[in-house]
Amino acid sequence: MNADAQKRAAAARAIEFVRPGMRLGLGTGSTAKHFVELLGERVRAGLDVIAVPTSEATHADAIRCGITLTTLDETPELDLTVDGADEIGPDLSLIKGGGGALLREKIVAAASARMIVIADAGKWVDALGRFPLPVEVTPFGFAATRNAIDRAIGALQKSGPLTQRQRKDGHAFVTDGGHWIIDAALGRIDDPKAMAHALSGIPGVMEHGLFVDLAQTVIIGGPDGVRIVERS
Repeated sequence: MNADAQKRAAAARAIEFVRPGMRLGLGTGSTAKHFVELLGERVRAGLDVIAVPTSEATHADAIRCGITLTTLDETPELDLTVDGADEIGPDLSLIKGGGGALLREKIVAAASARMIVIADAGKWVDALGRFPLPVEVTPFGFAATRNAIDRAIGALQKSGPLTQRQRKDGHAFVTDGGHWIIDAALGRIDDPKAMAHALSGIPGVMEHGLFVDLAQTVIIGGPDGVRIVERS
């Protein structure tokens, strides 16, 4: 199977965890899109669920697929969130945010009793950090916040280039929440928990892409089939 087929296979296995009446969180990105489409098929066949999307793109996909939507204000406690990841470490720590929805994704995951991550085999890594770490920041005081991020990383390990994410037209990438993203190219994150704590304490940082102790289950689609990894 190619990577897209692996994503589809992982999403199909995740559908098996959905039960009637569940309150779901719907992730963002190419893998989560497969889950939304497959969930839509089940809904059209009679499955009764409600869902909170983590981005405007997922909101549009869910509406197109006929899934009934709610909000965290209306439904503040969710049963299950299914989302993708940019990297998955052996302890099921994640890097997320390649699609720019990390803040909403983390809010929804934290409001859920369980988080299942679906991915192709290429997302499983020995150590996080090869994928640049997204850090969502407020535009106000951007230079000062970037300097603070650089210092915080440097206190823990060797820092790397910090790049403001751009759109294809050269303008700043803006999240659904109106924020900017700094991508930190670190190569390897020696201590994800310490890094997450340090970044969370910086004024101007709205959220970062380290998801630590949130994913309970990872479903990996690979060339030889699907495997499930549970957090110990």
